[in-house]
Amino acid sequence: MYRLISKLVVYKKLGDNSLLVKLADTIKEFDYLLEEEKIKSIDKIKREDIISKIYSLINELLDMATIYGFDDNLWQNYLAYLLISMENPFSITCEKIGAREGTVNTFAKSDFKIFKDLFDYDFRPLEQELAINCFSIITNYKATPKKSGRYNKNVSDKVKAISRDIATSKDEEDVFKIVTDFYKDFGVGRFGLNKAFRLSKDSGKLELIPISNTMEVSLSNLVGYERQKEILLENTRAFVEGKKANNVLLFGDSGTGKSTSVKAILNEFYDKGLRMVEIYKHQFEDLSTVISLIKNRNYKFIIYMDDLSFEEFEIEYKYLKAVIEGGLEYKPDNILIYATSNRRHLIRETWRDRSDMENDGEIHRSDTMEEKLSLVSRFGITINFSAPSKKEYIEIVKQLAKRQGVRGLSEEELIAQANRWELYYGGLSGRTAQQFINYLAGRCQDTNKSLDGGETIDYLH
Repeated sequence: MYRLISKLVVYKKLGDNSLLVKLADTIKEFDYLLEEEKIKSIDKIKREDIISKIYSLINELLDMATIYGFDDNLWQNYLAYLLISMENPFSITCEKIGAREGTVNTFAKSDFKIFKDLFDYDFRPLEQELAINCFSIITNYKATPKKSGRYNKNVSDKVKAISRDIATSKDEEDVFKIVTDFYKDFGVGRFGLNKAFRLSKDSGKLELIPISNTMEVSLSNLVGYERQKEILLENTRAFVEGKKANNVLLFGDSGTGKSTSVKAILNEFYDKGLRMVEIYKHQFEDLSTVISLIKNRNYKFIIYMDDLSFEEFEIEYKYLKAVIEGGLEYKPDNILIYATSNRRHLIRETWRDRSDMENDGEIHRSDTMEEKLSLVSRFGITINFSAPSKKEYIEIVKQLAKRQGVRGLSEEELIAQANRWELYYGGLSGRTAQQFINYLAGRCQDTNKSLDGGETIDYLH
């Protein structure tokens, strides 16, 4: 195995911590041990050490299988994951324009032949020599079924699909087409495999870390607000199609579906190349660095700011203003900013802001107010999500109850209890309606039967 990976060219940079490299080094060590044993007596301690290293690597592979939901042939799943996650000049070029004629293809096909040999690698001699069977198990592995929220289903589905295709391919020509087509259709590396990202400086430098389990929600899950959803949908569709589009501010009452709408948009257009980077207010000073990391990739990025607002003393909004419009560096065409806020103007105002007569060191206070309000004007589209009326709230409750299969209550009883819930919790909002339905659905699950319409529900206890 180590002889194979030593000949890699395009995919050479596996990293010393790569499971493949560590396994190859362990097998190399074992082969050397076999040569030694021809001369001397068998060293059982050394053999046990080799076995221990192999089982440690199998443990790493099982951990990966749990994280990504690998199944069937874990070894082939792992190799497929390597191929579609390794960013290099060849893979990134294929991401942008697909496979093209060029000398680099000769090296790439040579590497793909090596990966095909690794896919078909025969571990039986190694197992026989060491009297182990772990490779036989992982190449015919039946994973325990688990909910998609427990692993990265998005990555898992792609890895397993390309793994099956490569396993049944005839030669490196087939593998070349399979892999380069994947790069063109889905991309490569973390951006190709994941929908959303957050910022981290844990390693000392700014990194985009994948968010492995994003909410699986669609716009149809949000009851009502049809015009608001249509505006958001149209703007995002234009964006992913390479047309002109605007930054968007979704503002309004709490619990009305602003954040849910943005998350649904990501799911709607993910397969069209849309990705999302979530950023918080205290990270705004890193906005320019974030943009530099994503501006040259073949994806459309929404920088998402949830629950955005600024207190009077906070100045982070200045970073945001400069990035959206007005800085020396123009914001790239593959980046938009979507923000949600409970405040229409984002920055808290006081009556003092509206007077030029206050003598506290600033002569023209209204200029300060205009500077603050100018932030909102830099969002080309503002969408208002106001609290629903009583009639709209009841309609949301009825539709959610139908979707979640809440049974045993007449419509009159459902409405009466929904009104009572709203008085005790949260007021009129889609979130309050969802929480009420969750409560009823939970009672159905606890009792494994429909609700008794004659039962009085005491929400205070």
